[in-house]
Amino acid sequence: MAEKLRWGVLSTARIGLKSVVPALQRARNGEVVALASRDEARAREAAGALGIPQAFGSYEALLASPEVDAVYIPLPNTLHKPWALASLAAGKHVLCEKPLGVTASACLEIGRAAASAGLAVMEAFMYRFHPRFRALQELLAAGTIGELRAICSAFSFRLDNRQDIRWQAELGGGALYDVGCYCVNASRTLAGAEPVQVAAFASFEGGVDGSLSGLLRFPGGVTASFDCALTAARRDVLELTGTEGTLRLEAPFSVGEAETTILERRTHRGKTTEERVHTVAGANKFTLMAEAFAESALTGAPVPYPVSDAAANLRVIEALLRAARRADEGRP
Repeated sequence: MAEKLRWGVLSTARIGLKSVVPALQRARNGEVVALASRDEARAREAAGALGIPQAFGSYEALLASPEVDAVYIPLPNTLHKPWALASLAAGKHVLCEKPLGVTASACLEIGRAAASAGLAVMEAFMYRFHPRFRALQELLAAGTIGELRAICSAFSFRLDNRQDIRWQAELGGGALYDVGCYCVNASRTLAGAEPVQVAAFASFEGGVDGSLSGLLRFPGGVTASFDCALTAARRDVLELTGTEGTLRLEAPFSVGEAETTILERRTHRGKTTEERVHTVAGANKFTLMAEAFAESALTGAPVPYPVSDAAANLRVIEALLRAARRADEGRP
């Protein structure tokens, strides 16, 4: 068994070049050996800048390389499924940017292909690997704020360039697919269940949700509310409310490598009785994700988050979009 997973990257997308590729290169059990673009000159330029030994002028050429064990896919959303399937058919493990597919059925198709090939596939929700999110889960499980009652989150920013792929309906654009999916994923993870009911309202532009507000109802009375947008000021926050207090995270999804915190407030009869700041050491969430995935790919152990989880997240996203479109059309 190889000591390090040999990575290839499909495309020169900004998130890959700026965040994920450097993190993959820092992983103790992986190395980036190849980069592909439909423009070979661009691939060579990017590979040279990042110190990647091989550059390919097509995705197919990279997938044909015997020196690549796994691929990272940061392509537009609607291209995730075809290139995940092509990668699996070529015998490569797959770490794919979120969402793994634009429908739950697409995720399940990818999962079946991976199982048939005996290969690992995982959706790249990197925030889940940061130690602060793990610490939040531990505080919640320990009953620090009593019984969980509500989850509130927001993830928004302004994207004024209407030519950006996130404004293109045919490429799977929209606020919910781009940033709201984090809120849905965190809500499901923290609630420890799947919602039984959803509601949503959105502002649509050219078939794309520029902003969306959603509500999820989970078994046992837990609710989650969130808002996401490509048209609003930057917000990135997560707060849990229990029967005895709250836990709050700033920048839960875009947390950097610096030391960070969780704010705990305990309340009684509407008044704060105790406030604590839990300090968490810094870490690179992308590197931790890459190392966890590589461990599974190299040893054959299950990935930390299976394809079934990605499909479950997409079911909720699909339901939210249906609800938002019904509301937009004035239908019950």
